[in-house]
Amino acid sequence: MATRYWIVVASRDHAKTGESGGFVQACHGKKGPVGRMRAGDWVVMYSPKVHFNGRDACQAFTAIGQAMDDRVYPYDMGNGFVPYRRNVDFKPCRDLPIRPLIDDLGFIRNKRHWGAAFRYGLLEIPEADFRLIADRMLDRAADQSSG
Repeated sequence: MATRYWIVVASRDHAKTGESGGFVQACHGKKGPVGRMRAGDWVVMYSPKVHFNGRDACQAFTAIGQAMDDRVYPYDMGNGFVPYRRNVDFKPCRDLPIRPLIDDLGFIRNKRHWGAAFRYGLLEIPEADFRLIADRMLDRAADQSSG
């Protein structure tokens, strides 16, 4: 199967928790969304807000990694909340504000109401859009020029 590219929408604090724990969960822990991913697929975290319960805007891509296997598993977080997760090998990266990229991202069809593209919490994106985001988050241009 061909590699697929995904964006998971989560607040920056939740994205960073997943990054440090080596996992991703999506859409309030539903099994179906993370079950669509396969080993080797790439995942970019987009954070509209800094904190889950906060109001401060982040509007940046905040983590990037690759699905490690095909295992989707429940994780008991306590108080009856048992979200489904998938293991992801996150790469060292920098946050990347979305606004300078909006005109160049093909998956954002309505440039004026660009936030609507993220409304479902998980979306598959074209490889070209992934490469545009990944090259800037991972600073690949600098890596290539240094040798």
